[in-house]
Amino acid sequence: MADKSVDPAVLDRLEGLELVARTVVEGFMAGHHRSPLRGSSAEFAQHREYVPGDELRRLDWKVFARSDRLVVKEYFEETNLSCHLLLDASESMAFGSLAWSKFDYARWCAAALAHLVLASRDTAGLVVFDQKEKAKVPPKTGEGQERTIFDALAKAEASGPTGVGATLQWLATRLKSRGIVAVFSDFFDEPETIVAGLRRLVHSGHEPILFQVLDPLETTFSLDHLVRFDGLEASGQLKVDPKAIRAAYLEEFGAHTALLKKHARALSLDFVELSTKQPLDAALSTYLARRTARARGGRR
Repeated sequence: MADKSVDPAVLDRLEGLELVARTVVEGFMAGHHRSPLRGSSAEFAQHREYVPGDELRRLDWKVFARSDRLVVKEYFEETNLSCHLLLDASESMAFGSLAWSKFDYARWCAAALAHLVLASRDTAGLVVFDQKEKAKVPPKTGEGQERTIFDALAKAEASGPTGVGATLQWLATRLKSRGIVAVFSDFFDEPETIVAGLRRLVHSGHEPILFQVLDPLETTFSLDHLVRFDGLEASGQLKVDPKAIRAAYLEEFGAHTALLKKHARALSLDFVELSTKQPLDAALSTYLARRTARARGGRR
């Protein structure tokens, strides 16, 4: 896969998000998606105790004959996936030590996932946000929806203060169709507010997936000369010796990420770390392959 992976530098030279998206997902096949809803398809899910009001035709008479218990058969329902793409467009996402920023990389990811979902005849929508909603494309299907999403992504700019947690909480009450909520962000916000927003989404029947997009310089702090840091979200300027603060920075940075991962695990959510130096198609396909394998094994 490494030899065929799409280098971010290649994507940076492509014109138009449509070409980027098609390049990233070329040859990637998507199948059906198992819904958490119970229906009446042919795939058995589980038994549960009969309660007054259940349809008699759904009773399992074989179980009744063996155990004298009334139980109802439930089935998984095959249904279209509804995918809500949430793109963090706060000013911290504009940072980049490479030729492209975190926002560029996140935008490519969102475009690729939108293309993949819509090509599977599923539903995709988009919300671009900083501390509030900046742009929205309501969930729909079809080729026209892909163009609408790509146009919104192309027009989006990274500016304004961060408000990931508050935005998640606000959106939890407004996303009408339950489904996957793919959040592309650096998650440079208070963990408590982010977790509160994730809990609201889960409680509302959604499945958030956290894609943490980071620049390699943010994870290594590999600077060896005096540097002036300019705060991207009105946090001022600071001249420092990186060597003097590297250990403290890495400890604080690691603790923040570890806390987010811990809460994601507690909520049974996927936390996907993406470095902007990674070949984007390899990063996405590796995660989606693992997710598909879990689904086939009976686990989300």
